[in-house]
This record gives sequence, structure tokens and C-alpha cells, in this order.
Amino acid sequence: MRYHLVIWKRRIEDLIIWPFVAWGRWRASRAPGEPAYDIWFLFPFFHTGGAEKVHAQLAQAFAGRKAIILFTRHSQDQRFRAEFEKTGHRVMDISAYTDQKQRYWNNLVMRGRISHLINSQQKRPVVINGQCNFAYKLSRWVRKDIPQVELIHSLNSFSYIRIPFLPFYRASVMISKNRIADHLALYERYGIPSPYAERIIHIGNGVPMPADPVTRNTRPDELHVLYAGRGTVEKRVHLVDAILRKARSNGQPVKGIFMGDVDAGLKVPKDPADEYLGNLSDPEKIEDAYQRADILIITSSEEGFPMVVMEAMGHGCAIIATPVGDIPLHVKPGVNGWLFTRTENEEEIISEGADYLEEACRHRVGTERMGHGNIAYARAQFGLGMFEERWRALLDHINEEDRP
Repeated sequence: MRYHLVIWKRRIEDLIIWPFVAWGRWRASRAPGEPAYDIWFLFPFFHTGGAEKVHAQLAQAFAGRKAIILFTRHSQDQRFRAEFEKTGHRVMDISAYTDQKQRYWNNLVMRGRISHLINSQQKRPVVINGQCNFAYKLSRWVRKDIPQVELIHSLNSFSYIRIPFLPFYRASVMISKNRIADHLALYERYGIPSPYAERIIHIGNGVPMPADPVTRNTRPDELHVLYAGRGTVEKRVHLVDAILRKARSNGQPVKGIFMGDVDAGLKVPKDPADEYLGNLSDPEKIEDAYQRADILIITSSEEGFPMVVMEAMGHGCAIIATPVGDIPLHVKPGVNGWLFTRTENEEEIISEGADYLEEACRHRVGTERMGHGNIAYARAQFGLGMFEERWRALLDHINEEDRP
């Protein structure tokens, strides 16, 4: 019954919002005509992040088609904007209108303007929502015959935000098999009709693989441990810092390489024994960080399946990670890395992490063997070509279904 309540709540909100949407549509109808697009991508950000990298790759998968990319939230940096622009699609940042709490009415009006541009195309497009709040709120106002597809990275607040808008989506693409199970359980709790569960499709992420053979620049006298990502709360980068400090206090020759803006996640001053690269946009510098790393470490409290795991495996790194998302499906303790026993107990994670680094230092040959095995595994499982092929096949299937 909870599902019916959220549907009615959305319908009531629709009545309140309608005058703003109508005003936006009228304004759009008075403006000069816009080009027609095969695909409308709606993404929140282009700043540093795994989801943003996936979105850029998704846009690249359709580089041969005419598409437009709309960004709806203020980005913290410019990290991936160039990647989106390289796709050849039109790129527009509309966050000045859609991400202003003080002038929220602009967001409502933009729902009318954008929906008018989509609905008025003579050739029917496809709308792809990359976990974008504005896109969900827009979906209600898009013509019913225009297919909409959503991409879900994890079980989080969007898992609940999207529920009232499920009727408007032809397919729900999820990157994590474990997260599909989580969402099916959520559907059951909310009493969501079974046809919506049948629209869930698994398409795992993919990454470009390094040249074969993979170049490794590791040192036999020092173990390099890579952290790659932001310093946001769920990443718990302070645990990585604590693990490295504890391992060194135990006499282990370990050095951390932090790639990304981690300052906000650290609880103590930076350790001069470690290396802090900040946000990197130069592919050669990113490649160098992976080539020097023996181990990738992840201490997140939640994940889908991180892009950095695929990239690190492809570069020959062993993995130390919390057992979250789909990580346990690909990281097997003692085979290609180590998994923490639990996710919640931070003191236990620090202690286990230091023990794993001690084991990796004492058995360097075994650690290197794990990394070499990961190269072959990553090429077989995470190649970018398969990701692109499955997304193109999905859109082709949707278009084929709708042909008279």
C-alpha cells in the first residue's frame, strides 16, 4: 500500500506544479526552434566521481548518434567535462536554473521548458536519466510514447526518490547484481507491482584496459597502497590513513598514494610518508599512479561496484576492500586480494587492514601473483566494449519494440 500512497502524493504535487510547467512550456514554444536529438542525457554532475566517469563512457557509447547532455547540479570541479565534450554531443549546464534552492520556481519552470523541447521533436528520442533528481521530476511531463531509461548506481536516496516515477520508465539499468536484489526487496516492502521489477536490467560497468603487456613500476623494497576517489563520508578515507599509519608503526615498509581530493575525509594532518596527488586529469599521471601501486584499498561503507576496482585489476593490483556491493563477487580472499570481515566496526577494519598489509609485505611474490591474475580477470570481465555493446543493444531493442 505504501506504493499507492506515494503515487497519490506525486499526483497532488503535479496539480500544484502544473502552472509552473505550463509557463515553462509556453516560454519554450515562443523561443527559436531547437535541433532534434536521438538521445537526451540528463546527468547531475561532471565533477570527479565514479558515477560521472560511467556517465561519460555511456555518452561515448553513442558518439555516432546526435545527442544532448544536460547537467542539472553545480559540479565541484571540471574533472570530466572535457570527456563529455569529446563525445561530440551538445553539452549544456543548466544548473543555474535547476539547482537554486532560493529560486526553486526556476526548477519547476525548467521542467516545462525541457519537456516541451523533448515532446515537440518530430523524431521520437530516447531519454536517459543517470541518477538525476531533476530527470525524475521531469519524467512525469515527457510524452508517454517517448521511452525513458534510468541508470541506478547503488541503493541510496534515489532508490526512494524514483518510486513515484517508475511508471514513466521503460527500463531500469542497474550496475550491481547485489543492488538488484536490494531493490527487489525494497519493491516488496513498498508493494510495488511486479511488472516494474521485470523492467530491471543488469549492465555492468566497463573500463578501458591498459596496453598488453601491462607496464608495472613497483619497488621491491616498498609496498605502494593506492586510494583513488573523493574524501566523502561513505568512502571513509580516514580509515585508509589509519591503516597505513598502523602498518608503519608495526615496521612494515608501506607507502600510501592518494589520488583524488581527500582533504575533507582526513581527520588528522597528512602524513609526510604518503603521497597526495589530488584530482588528476592527465591520463599519463593517472596511469603512472596505477603502475606504481601494488594494492588498491577501499574502505567504503557502501558501493555498487567501483570503477577503480576494475581499473586497478586491469593494471595488476591486488585488492583490499570492504565486502560491500558487488565487490565480493569479484574479490576472493587469498586469491586476488583480501576482504574485511565486516563493514561497520572501524577499529576492526584498521586492525585487519594493517594485518593484510603485513601479509602482503611478507609474501611479495604472492601479492604480485594476485595482481597478475587480476589482469587476465579484468580483461575478461570488465572490457569497455561489452559495456558499450549492451547499452546500444538495449536502445536498439526499445526502438525495435516500438515499431508498428
